[in-house]
Formats: sequence, structure tokens, C-alpha cells
Amino acid sequence: MPVRLVVQNGPFPGVAQREVVRRARVMMTELKRNSSELSIVLTDDKQIHNLNKLYRDIDRPTDVLAFAMSEGEFSELSASLLGDVIISVPTAARQARERGAALMEEVTMLLAHGVLHLLGWDHRTAREDRAMRAETDRLCVAATRPRRGRNGGISVKMNRRTSFVQSMRPKK
Repeated sequence: MPVRLVVQNGPFPGVAQREVVRRARVMMTELKRNSSELSIVLTDDKQIHNLNKLYRDIDRPTDVLAFAMSEGEFSELSASLLGDVIISVPTAARQARERGAALMEEVTMLLAHGVLHLLGWDHRTAREDRAMRAETDRLCVAATRPRRGRNGGISVKMNRRTSFVQSMRPKK
């Protein structure tokens, strides 16, 4: 499955580009979208602000935007092209600090959220929001699951005390 990563106005310390691509591939496999093509853009607040204003008429930066190729004019030509997920790394970093989370954890959550939007998921109602959070959590857990190295041992060790859904709840 083709996953293309573009870094604009970076580099962004704390974001391992190869790991972002690996996690995206795991998510696509979990969603049974192995033949779909995904584009990921890591950018800054200025660029995502411009896109948010241009395409959503919202005059401020946001954390993630998703542009599905299955929607709009020429959507019938998209075939296996899923779409683009654009993540503002500075916003992700601020949100990670607020939650006491690692930047890669936040980027992973935003990536999962964006991919789900590409597939038509939304969170307009409380029911949709619960379902989307649960699916985001499932994708994040799969993407950060320790993987086996060539010698059969664990090559990445993760220590997780709370789920992604729990960590998204506002602190009291």
C-alpha cells in the first residue's frame, strides 16, 4: 500500500518520519485498505491555517485536516486513492503537552482521526463521536503495538497506562 509522507516547513524534532509511515501502514491494514493510497503532510500552523481558511472558511489553525478523494468533483477517478491527511505538528505538540503525552502519540491519534474522516467517519452527534473515538483508539493501539524484530524479539517497547480515548478526555 502506497503511503506518501511530505514534510512542509519542517523538520519537526520529535516526529520520526519513518515511524509515521509505518503506523499509517498498520492503520491501513487494520482497516483492510491495503490497496489504497494515502498521502500524509506534516506542516506548521501557518500552512494549516491557510488550508483551513481556504477549504473550510475557518480563519484559524487546526490540528488535522482530511481531504477525501472519494468526495467532490472527479471522485469517480480516484479508484484506490484514499486522500490526504494534513497534520499541524506545532498544534500537535501543544496538545500533547496539555495532555502530558508524547508528540508521536498525538501525531498518531491525529493520523488515525484523519484517516477515519477520509473513510467517511464523522463526529457530529454524541453517538458518532463515541464510535469514532473507539475506532481511533483501536487504530492507535494497533499502530503502536510492539512489533517483532528479525530475531523474534520485541524491537519497539511501548508503555501505555491509558488508552488513547481516555487520554483525549479533558483534564479536570
